[in-house]
Amino acid sequence: MSKTVSGAARFARASLCGAATAALAIPIVAQAQADPSQGAPSQGAGQDDAMSGNAIIVTATKREQTLQETPVAVSVTSAETLEREQIRDLKDLQAVVPSLRVTQLQSSTATNFIIRGFGNGSNNAGIEPSVGVFIDGVYRSRTASQVGDLPDVQRIEVLRGPQSTLFGKNASAGVISIVTNEPSFRLKGGAELSYGNFDALVAKGHISGPVSDSIALGLAAGYNRRDGFAEDVTAGGETNSRDRWFVRGQALYDNGDNLKVRVIADYDKIDEKCCAVVNVQSSDFTAALQSPEVGGQTNDPADPFADLVYNNFPASNKVENSGISGQIDYDLGEIALTSITAYRQTRGEFIQDVDFTSADLLRRDNTQRFNTFTQEFRATGQFGPVTALAGVYYFDETVEEDQTVYNGASFRPFADVLLQQQLGQPLTAAEQIIGTLYFNPAQYSGQFFAAGPAEDGTFRLENDALSFFAQFDVELTDKLTLTLGGNYTMDHKTGSTAYTSFDAFSGVDLFDAGERLAYVAQAVGTALGQTDPADFTQIGTYAATNQAQFGQFLVDAATFAANNELPVSDNPLLIGQGLQNFPPFINIPNVVENGKTNDENFSYTVRLAYDINPDLNVYASYATGFKASSFALSRDSRPLAGDIPALVGAGLGVNNLTAGSRFAGPEESTVIEVGLKGDWGRYSANLTGFRQDIDGFQSNIFTGTGFILSNAGKQRTWGVEFEGVANPVDPLTLNLAVTWLDPSYVSFPLSSIGDLSGRTPAGIPEWNVVVGAQWSQPLANGDQVIARTTFNYESEVEIVDGLPGFLDPALPDGGQAQALAASGQFMREVNELSASLTYVLTDQNVELSVWGRNLTNDRYFNSLFDSPAQPLSISAYLNQPRTYGASARIKF
Repeated sequence: MSKTVSGAARFARASLCGAATAALAIPIVAQAQADPSQGAPSQGAGQDDAMSGNAIIVTATKREQTLQETPVAVSVTSAETLEREQIRDLKDLQAVVPSLRVTQLQSSTATNFIIRGFGNGSNNAGIEPSVGVFIDGVYRSRTASQVGDLPDVQRIEVLRGPQSTLFGKNASAGVISIVTNEPSFRLKGGAELSYGNFDALVAKGHISGPVSDSIALGLAAGYNRRDGFAEDVTAGGETNSRDRWFVRGQALYDNGDNLKVRVIADYDKIDEKCCAVVNVQSSDFTAALQSPEVGGQTNDPADPFADLVYNNFPASNKVENSGISGQIDYDLGEIALTSITAYRQTRGEFIQDVDFTSADLLRRDNTQRFNTFTQEFRATGQFGPVTALAGVYYFDETVEEDQTVYNGASFRPFADVLLQQQLGQPLTAAEQIIGTLYFNPAQYSGQFFAAGPAEDGTFRLENDALSFFAQFDVELTDKLTLTLGGNYTMDHKTGSTAYTSFDAFSGVDLFDAGERLAYVAQAVGTALGQTDPADFTQIGTYAATNQAQFGQFLVDAATFAANNELPVSDNPLLIGQGLQNFPPFINIPNVVENGKTNDENFSYTVRLAYDINPDLNVYASYATGFKASSFALSRDSRPLAGDIPALVGAGLGVNNLTAGSRFAGPEESTVIEVGLKGDWGRYSANLTGFRQDIDGFQSNIFTGTGFILSNAGKQRTWGVEFEGVANPVDPLTLNLAVTWLDPSYVSFPLSSIGDLSGRTPAGIPEWNVVVGAQWSQPLANGDQVIARTTFNYESEVEIVDGLPGFLDPALPDGGQAQALAASGQFMREVNELSASLTYVLTDQNVELSVWGRNLTNDRYFNSLFDSPAQPLSISAYLNQPRTYGASARIKF
């Protein structure tokens, strides 16, 4: 098993069970946070503004309401909670938000957001996330523009379930909405300096103030650097480092009456080494890699958490984000108008050793460019018992990715060792015999696995979408409200590729060549009076001394291969399929595939909310969501099986042409939800039960060198969520969040490893528990000491749904059981403890803190994949180990 819970982790879990039990014993609890702009907390001086319960003002429904009044499953995290928990970017947010999981994989920006077990995106430039991320109302389509340090945040709202009727683009699983503070009309600001292990340094600050009675300006900036936590033994230095900075400026015009204009411009830059990959299971190919002829090294699979990686050069991740947005709010009296306009650019350059060993086997260079324009208009108004919102949303984006993959200088010696081990022949002999089978012995001489570009090209995606949305809240009585909402979306995408494979070996049809070789070997063996087929040496000798007869054997062999199909077990060359990393590519658009998708959808919400009494509300809703088609902008873009005959008929057929997908069709979600919200001053709680169905979920499986994009038939999750906070005595606040999920693939017949229908999806824990406590102790001199701790638990779960590299067509089930067993031996369980101790110098507005995250040093794998160029070997991405440090913060 790959997951071992340390004694410290078990101790922490056991000790915190007491806190969990205490919180459960409290009649009503809620994990809601207060808006710092709303004044002092009600619990007393110094209490975390996170602890004011359901009285917090949120904008989850695009209008200001208290959390108590908002009939939506939403978690809210305040600025003070972000500070106390040392949450640096959205990847850290999962430690305090239930039902949210955030993972980073092959680059500094490859971040996946998952709500209630479902979400995708980021690892393929053609896929937008199922969880929409909005910053100050602006949709961020790719995670490269979301990972920067969070400047001057007021709150983060995490909305669970489909939100398509209020958010114009791809919110089928949920929404993360980040709200930052507007510039202030009184001088205010703050600064923070933090230092921690791994030589981590964070410095950031913000300031805002008026320049006139109607204009205020704001500026925020920050720098974040840290050594990597994994030592790169052969390339030198560390990986999984941080080196990023940002600057963000704002201008606010407010005439004090009916017009407000807010303009935000930002720029950030990342230049980091990422991401650590370790070997967790070796194979015969790994042994060949480690042979003296190749000299490659990998970590010890038995000790993956030694944080040692082996690359022949350091990875490089360089990303620049920039954008500008403008929001205009105009109050006409009965109707309020809002316009949000934004333009964003993202540029990324990534260089990676994609064989993840010290041998010079494979290298990938790729650049990404995103240009995104969004425009939203909406109007809200109150008309008697009806509150109405209506709007239109436009989205236009261009995505370009250039990619080149290189065979390194060690690949040819590596392949030579493998052939000698498995076929008893050197690589030069294989080149000669395969060339001979096609009537030219010198055809492949020196070409198999030669150093240099193996494939190269450009992927491009153009996307425009238009949405019309509206929502009406009708007060049927003073206690009963009916909500009706709808969103009609039209989404158009055009994908194109200009990609070429140069790898000679990957272009060889080993099925055909193996059938020819089997015929020739038997024919030569018979001619030599043997009962067994001839070996490579005998074939070569016979060819040189009996040219005419051997030439006839070759002709007959071609006829035999065209009319017969050998059993896989009888084909001597199929062992080389694992090294055919770069098969020939058919580009789109072509005469068969136009490279376009056109999607239309109407999503809707129907909800009833009832105020049982001033302290207790209940609601029931039926909501649908939509996410448009996504393109496979990767080297694994392959035609659909149904298109292959037409492609071959049009003369576009190539060797090793396999079926796959160019795009995944739309993703549609349906959620039936019942919720209960209560607020009793010191105690508040939210309880939600739901059933979520996602039809056509866009599954994107990482294979080590690329991705397999496909639609699941239907995924269903039953779930219960509880969130709460209690303030039994003024110094003490307890919070508890518990999520229970029961997911299943109702139908998934065409996954990357075969039919998964009826199985439980991997990566979705049954239980997720967040337990927290805070003690805020006033001192006699007016200062305060604040102690805070949070424990995050996820129950044991399989990490991925099988490994495609373990499929075997020679087995009756195609190797599905073997692929599932290969991944099933590795499980993930999360037991992470964070804590902080803060001394507040009240008169000086200064805070001094010591803090730690993952104090139990709980280690696990974020993901698994088939090791590139090492069939039947498995690699994994690591989570972050224990971090700790000290911070100083001043506010004015």
